[in-house]
Amino acid sequence: MKRLLLFAMVCASISFVSAQKKFDKVSKVTSSEIRWWGYKVVKTEASSHSGTVKLKSGKFNFDKTVLVDGEFVIDMRSLMAGDVSDEDQIKLTNDLKSTNFFEVKKFPVAKFHLTKIIPLANSEYNSTVYGDLTLKGVRKTISFPANVYVTQFTVVIESAKFSLNRRDFKVFYQSSLKDYFIKNEMDIQFKVSTETLDNDNRIPVKKKK
Repeated sequence: MKRLLLFAMVCASISFVSAQKKFDKVSKVTSSEIRWWGYKVVKTEASSHSGTVKLKSGKFNFDKTVLVDGEFVIDMRSLMAGDVSDEDQIKLTNDLKSTNFFEVKKFPVAKFHLTKIIPLANSEYNSTVYGDLTLKGVRKTISFPANVYVTQFTVVIESAKFSLNRRDFKVFYQSSLKDYFIKNEMDIQFKVSTETLDNDNRIPVKKKK
């Protein structure tokens, strides 16, 4: 019995050490910009809205000089409508933060775990980025085009404008006809970087050998 208990403890220790793997280098995001767009079913300039949300923290993990993954925390409490002003801005922003949409009191942050980057050739964007987005407690694997540049431990990612289905993340009016007038697709575009690079020094991410 003692031997069995000792064996279990050793196995648990090994698992814990593996889970606590330390990367050779961690580069923190120092600059970020995230924009969003939402649309009504009848898509016109007057029926579309846009705004911003802020990144709370972000980092890229490296094994030696190889970019392994990235971890990002989005502050949903910073969500703001930017295409209206005064009372309309306050009303729309509060509605987006309420239980009608993002429910930020219960879900104050969203998370994105970048899992891999696949280089592209002959395209407007040099890579496809893959990762897991957790929003309102729902995790989904997503992908989107982006320009990705890695120089040593410096990383810059500039995404295309890409779409998410808000219903995949339970972002909708729970019981209201208003929801039928809103498109399910919401658009996102962002830029994150660990530091500013001159255009001449930007090197696209390369395939792992």
